[in-house]
Amino acid sequence: MSEVFFYHLQQQPLEAVLPRLLDKSRERGWRALVRVATEERLAALDDHLWTYADESFLAHGSDREADPQEHPILLTLGDANPNGAEILFVVEGAPVPADISGYQRVMYLLDGSDPEAVAGGRQAFRTLREAGHQLSYWQQDEEGRWAKRG
Repeated sequence: MSEVFFYHLQQQPLEAVLPRLLDKSRERGWRALVRVATEERLAALDDHLWTYADESFLAHGSDREADPQEHPILLTLGDANPNGAEILFVVEGAPVPADISGYQRVMYLLDGSDPEAVAGGRQAFRTLREAGHQLSYWQQDEEGRWAKRG
């Protein structure tokens, strides 16, 4: 079973949190897949990951490009894992694929200021728990640090 981490974003937006988590994943040598819900979000994250910091960028691509298997970080709308990622990031209400057994870790990031996102996260949590996955819930404190809550 895959480890599933729920990150409840309250102090910082996805654009601040996701690049740091992707950096940490790459430091571990993991390939990453970022699953989004819309074409617009895919395009916005594609731009953002190239420019999120003055001193660095995250080399990545999307599954719309030729040879998606070549990218260490891949953005997608789909269920497939074309780059052989060890870690899956599910963001902004994108559905969790029915089969996540091919991933060592799944990171579900939800916007705590969006009631619809919170409700979707709760449903995903219940579904994954019932499927027998090992779950943990992380929430930001007032300083933006992550604290495990469950």
